[in-house]
Amino acid sequence: MTSPAASSVATTSVHVSALDGLVNVNSLFTIAVFVGLSLATPGQHSLEQRSNCDASDDVAKKLLVFEVVSFSFFLFSSLVAQGLKLALNLLNSKDVDEIFRAHINIKVLRWGMMASAVGSVMGCLFLMLSMVNVIQIRLGLLSCGSESAVQAVATLVTLVSSALLVYISTAFYAFWH
Repeated sequence: MTSPAASSVATTSVHVSALDGLVNVNSLFTIAVFVGLSLATPGQHSLEQRSNCDASDDVAKKLLVFEVVSFSFFLFSSLVAQGLKLALNLLNSKDVDEIFRAHINIKVLRWGMMASAVGSVMGCLFLMLSMVNVIQIRLGLLSCGSESAVQAVATLVTLVSSALLVYISTAFYAFWH
């Protein structure tokens, strides 16, 4: 059997590692937001070579809105995670001999981590929607049947949805156990 002190050490370091990972992934996704914005400009002609496949200004507006909302969710998620890490580190600093153990309210930690995870999931969903608009601007509208655009969107939606399903399942499992 492990002592309560040993259990607390492992639990706190695992939480800090999980929060670090969440902040790092959110940073990568935030970079993707700005890359998406730089790749699509209004009035740009698609690679489809048919003028009826060119995206309208409405698609560019949706892209901008989805990118801003995505960025907002990633920022929310990262700030919540950073706040939890700050609390853990400040609590740890009270006892110099036990740097990896903190006495924390586990309910606050769990709900904070869940809020951060939800922010990341929502950010991913809006990032995926914005990428659909980038694809439509660059490869042609889905409504005009651009084969390249349809394949790219189908791949994007399938892979991102599958990954989010795994992430959400794991997060809920960890939350309830």
